[in-house]
Amino acid sequence: MLSVISKFFFQLNLTSRGPLLWLLWLLFAILAHPALAQDPNLPARRSGLERAPLQTTQLEIIRPGDTAKVFSLQNLADLVFANHPIVKQAALLSDEARSQVLQARGGFDPKLAADFNRKQFGGTDYYNVWENELKIPIWLGGIDLKAIYDRNVGTYVNPEHRTPVNGLAGVGISVPIGAGLLIDARRSTLRQAKALQNAAEADRVKQINEVWLQAAKDYWNWYYAFQQAALIQEGVALADRRFQGAARRAQLGDQAPIDSVEAQITVQDRQVQAEQLRVDLQNARLMLSNHLWSKDGRPTELPTYAAPQTPARDSVSRQELQRLVDFAAAQHPTLQKLSAKLQQLSIEERYRREMLKPKLNVSGALISQGNFYRSEVPAYYNFGMDNYKVGVDFAFPLFLRAERGKLQYARIQVQETTLERQQSQRTIVTQVNAVYNSLQAYERQLALQAQTIANQRRLLQAELQKFELGESTIFLINARETKLIDLRIKQESLRASYEKSRAELYYYAGTQAVAVTR
Repeated sequence: MLSVISKFFFQLNLTSRGPLLWLLWLLFAILAHPALAQDPNLPARRSGLERAPLQTTQLEIIRPGDTAKVFSLQNLADLVFANHPIVKQAALLSDEARSQVLQARGGFDPKLAADFNRKQFGGTDYYNVWENELKIPIWLGGIDLKAIYDRNVGTYVNPEHRTPVNGLAGVGISVPIGAGLLIDARRSTLRQAKALQNAAEADRVKQINEVWLQAAKDYWNWYYAFQQAALIQEGVALADRRFQGAARRAQLGDQAPIDSVEAQITVQDRQVQAEQLRVDLQNARLMLSNHLWSKDGRPTELPTYAAPQTPARDSVSRQELQRLVDFAAAQHPTLQKLSAKLQQLSIEERYRREMLKPKLNVSGALISQGNFYRSEVPAYYNFGMDNYKVGVDFAFPLFLRAERGKLQYARIQVQETTLERQQSQRTIVTQVNAVYNSLQAYERQLALQAQTIANQRRLLQAELQKFELGESTIFLINARETKLIDLRIKQESLRASYEKSRAELYYYAGTQAVAVTR
């Protein structure tokens, strides 16, 4: 090629044209030498003229080659719901609430009590007091059943407490006629504990939903990073093939050497992007691995050969939206928790209202001599209407300021919780509808993006055909291909955002949804 140029310039009689043409000839000769046009080592010269590999697989959709290596969203859900520590921790909330209920039931446990005191001094038996009681609380009416046995003997025992030598046995009952008849502290505590059990279950569901939402978002972030890296890596391979072809053509004199420099710059630029995206993919894989645990509680890592699933192509219908709205308005964990709290406060309000009544307790017991089972004991010592003990307790604060203050506070809390539930219900429904609107917008954007990509592919393919006819340049081909890669990356970003918004839709509705590969 250099000899052809030299002949051309000599035919122009360079000596007669002056030093300017000499300078132009020298500059053109330098640029025409391929060794000075670019830094990289060129491929070995081959015989004949090869067609440059300008075809691109950017016309196709990237899919994982080995489906056995696909780590689907369902696989993630199985691991998260089975082994995640926070999911296991959330299960403890229900156990904790059940323990509180069990503790409250302890107020109705039968209670056996005994008290023994004896004093002996100076040869005198001052007193020998032995008192026993078995009390069985009854749910209805706050009644207590009692069985007693007392033996109080000695020289200085109070006569009203003195019993026969064999002691006195008795069975009786204690009934609150005033405050405590409809509800007392024991029944209030148990009912409130049962209400809080529902609140704990709502907390458990909410915590699991939060864990799954973050896991789903990290999954689709990994998907986006994976697709970005794959697209750029493919772009590197395509640019490198184009550079190798341009370099061979330049060696054979079929193409300007400066085109190989243009092609190499594209390779290097995409290699820089690929290196950064490789780091981003590693970090996205690590973030997703935070949710992966083994059965024995050891953290596990997502293998490097794992590939994400292809997003589902279906959309959320209006019927599904209405179902989610109805579910959220009735069974959202936040609303369930507030309903349980409202139930608890209502029980507290009822109890405080009961405490405004006077305290009036009536107790009675039939008594008998301790050895009543022996036949020689007189009949008038046996159980009968003539042998009994009765008692009445009465108390009533004149101003009831403490009780009225507690009742007023309980009513205020009921009102606050009712208003909070109303606002929360509306906020939840609004969030569900807002996220659905975002999904609709993403669907429209994805449809437009698909059309844009199709048009860009046609542009690229036309540019390739023009290049084969000698009517285009590598610069234009690289520009068309880079634009296509950018459009594909934006498409994958929209897909990942759509799937994350889908997860948010179900989260704000108070449930989870696992998309299955279609």
